[in-house]
Amino acid sequence: MPDIQVLSSNAFKEAYLELVQNFEKASGHKVTTTFEPTARIMKRMADGETYDLVIMSSDGIDQLMADGKLVAGSRVDLAKAGIAAAVRAGAPRPDISSGEALKRTLLAAKSIGYSQGPSGSYLQGLFQRMGIAEAIRSHIKVSEPGVFVGIYIVKGEVEIGFQQMSELLPIAGIDILGHLSSDVQKITTFSAGQHVGATTVEPAQALIKFLRAREGHAVIRRKGLEPA
Repeated sequence: MPDIQVLSSNAFKEAYLELVQNFEKASGHKVTTTFEPTARIMKRMADGETYDLVIMSSDGIDQLMADGKLVAGSRVDLAKAGIAAAVRAGAPRPDISSGEALKRTLLAAKSIGYSQGPSGSYLQGLFQRMGIAEAIRSHIKVSEPGVFVGIYIVKGEVEIGFQQMSELLPIAGIDILGHLSSDVQKITTFSAGQHVGATTVEPAQALIKFLRAREGHAVIRRKGLEPA
């Protein structure tokens, strides 16, 4: 029985690993997964690598379908994630309760961290819209691909960091301040798409169905996401 080959972004990793373990026990299928940040997923696809499924932001899935890398119309939404903020454990907890409070917090921060993924791209635009991009530019540290922002917070390299809640929760040594307020929040949908070169199609489709099943919703929520 061939393995199901999956290429997935890190934001869905914690929920995915628990759900896949359950799927393997229930189905008898083996799943082999490669986890990469968004930019590396796109590069792997551009380089012609083949998987059965790709899991990443819905925008990325749509782009890969447009590029002919994924089967047109194969996108299935799995989970949604909001951006959250965190500081080092025990540090003062700045106010992020509104867009204006967040703006004041950012202007007062000595250092600010975010990722190169969907949340970081959104934050760059948000800081521009807030009119503070130039004022805080020298205080910003963008994480290396595949390195969680929380790691920089723990090391003291950034005072306040931002990333998807699902990517902050697994990091020990930080205090999560919560999600950004609704007036400045950006919800990212994570979706699966079938690769045009998929060879284990039916088991891969069974995996998608399992990942979306109501029985897994508690796992998805526990890992900082919401079912799509």
